[in-house]
Amino acid sequence: MQIHVVQPGQTLWSIGREYGVLPGLLARFNGLTEPYRLAVGQAILILRPESLYTVQPGDTVFRIAQKFSLTQNGLYRLNPGLSSQERLYPGQVLVTSIEDRPTEKTTLLGYAYPWANERTLRGILPYADTLVPFTYGFTEAGELVEPDDEGLLALAKEFGAKTLLHLSTLTEQGSFSAQRAGAVLGDDAARGALIQNTVRVMREKGFAGVDVDFEYLGRELAASYAAFLRELREAVHAAGGYLMAALAPKTSDDQPGVLYEGHDYAAIGQETDKILLMTYEWGFTYGPPMAVAPLNAVERVVQYAVSRIEAGNLLLGFPNYAYDWTLPYEAGLTRAATLGNEAAAQLAFDTGSEIFFDEQAQTPWFSYTGMDGAVHEVWFEDVRSSLAKFALVRQYGLRGLGYWNFMRPFAANFSLLNAQFRLEGQTD
Repeated sequence: MQIHVVQPGQTLWSIGREYGVLPGLLARFNGLTEPYRLAVGQAILILRPESLYTVQPGDTVFRIAQKFSLTQNGLYRLNPGLSSQERLYPGQVLVTSIEDRPTEKTTLLGYAYPWANERTLRGILPYADTLVPFTYGFTEAGELVEPDDEGLLALAKEFGAKTLLHLSTLTEQGSFSAQRAGAVLGDDAARGALIQNTVRVMREKGFAGVDVDFEYLGRELAASYAAFLRELREAVHAAGGYLMAALAPKTSDDQPGVLYEGHDYAAIGQETDKILLMTYEWGFTYGPPMAVAPLNAVERVVQYAVSRIEAGNLLLGFPNYAYDWTLPYEAGLTRAATLGNEAAAQLAFDTGSEIFFDEQAQTPWFSYTGMDGAVHEVWFEDVRSSLAKFALVRQYGLRGLGYWNFMRPFAANFSLLNAQFRLEGQTD
C-alpha cells in the first residue's frame, strides 16, 4: 500500500504506469469516475492486486467468491462499487487478492438517515460491522418517536451487518433538547417507560443493542444521565443486547461548556459496554474555516479518554464529510456548506485548485474563487488523513471506528481500511 500525491501534468494513466497498476483499478479503489480527472495535490491510494479474475458468462458473485475462498463481502471489499452493481458483466475484471495482508482486527460502525441513498449504502456495508439508523427520539412521557428505518434494517441484514437502536434527545425541530432529557431523567415513571419502550423495540426489530446520544446536558444533568445509563444497561443486558453511548470530545474532567459538562467520562464508561468518541466538528458549520477533525486535537481527546475508559471499549469518531466556507468569515453570519470528501476533491479539479496538506492537522484543504467572485476555503478528509487516524486506533488499542456518517461515498477510505485491518464481523 502506498499513497501518491498528484503532481502537475500527471494523469491516472501515468500514475498507473509508475506503480504497475491498471488505471481502471486505481480509479475503482479511489472512487474516481471517467474521465478520471485529478487535481494537483490530490492523494491517490495505490493498492497492488496479486490476482485478477475475468468474469465469464453465467458467473455470480457467490461462485467467484467461493472459487477464491472469499466471502461475498470479501470480494465486494476488494472491488469497490461491485456491491452496488446490479449484475456482473462477462469480461469484467475483478480483484481477488491484494498484496496487503493485515493481521490486526478492528470494527467499523456508521450512522445513516432513513433516506440514505441505497447505492451509497450498498457500497459501504460490505466493510461495516454495524449500521445505526438515525434516530429514535422520545417524548417527556417516555414514549419513543420512531423513524421509518425498515429499509435500513433490511439492507443491513442483506450484508450481514448488525444494527443498533439510536436513542437521542434530538427533537422534531432538529436540535438536541436538554429540557426533554431533564424531564425524563428526573421522573421515575417517564424514565422507566423510556427504558421499557426502548428495550421492547430493540427486541421487536432485532437490534443488537442501544446507542445513546444525549447532548448539551450541562453539569446539572451529568449524574442523573450516568444513573439512567446504568438502569438502561441492566435492562438491555437482560434482553441480550449491549449498550453504547456517544461522548463529546473532552480533554479534561473539568472542561467547561454545556456540551462537555454533562458527560462524565469515568462514570459513563463504567455504565456502558462501548463508547463512541465524537472526535469531529472542530471545524463546523458556523465556525471559522479549519479541519473538521485535526489530528492533534483528536489525539488529545483519545489520550484523555484512555485515562478514564478502557481503550478496548472506545470507538474513534471519523467525519465522512467536508465543509466549504465562503470568505471572509463573519462570526454568526457565515454558514459553511457540507459536501462529501470525494466531492471535495472533484471540486478542487473543477475549480483548478491545488490541494495542500496541513502537517499539524494532518488534513487536506484548498481555496477557490466561486462563480460569484467570492473566495472559498474547503477542508476535507483523504487517504492521508485517514491513515493518520487509523494509526491512532492502532497506537492506543482502540476498539474501532465510528463514522458520521454512511451517507456519502468514500471509496479510498474504505479500501485503505480494508488494507490496514481485518474487519471484525466481516471475516473471510
